[in-house]
Amino acid sequence: MNQQFDTAQKYGKESMDAMLRSFGTLSKSSQAIAVEATDFAKQSFEQSAAVMEKLAGVRSLDKALEIQTEYLKTSYERFIAQSTKMGELYSNLAKEMLKPFEGLAPKVPAAA
Repeated sequence: MNQQFDTAQKYGKESMDAMLRSFGTLSKSSQAIAVEATDFAKQSFEQSAAVMEKLAGVRSLDKALEIQTEYLKTSYERFIAQSTKMGELYSNLAKEMLKPFEGLAPKVPAAA
């Protein structure tokens, strides 16, 4: 019985250590995701401001439509690229958070 208690205590400690490593990964990855989202928002704002400046100086409807069309095209491309990048960051986060728990399930002591 004492051996079962020691085994359960050891398993509990390993589980707690795995959970703490997982939370460390969450913290670090969340910071990277926040920085990436902030950078994208800043770049989007700067791009929008530049387009507004261009549009303010336009004298013809054709040129205005050309500028807007180019802006929409590049904005869409940037959005798709950013969505892919954010998806990869979240996918990697999930994988990294689960790594500390790999191998713990087989160590669960059988109930007697």
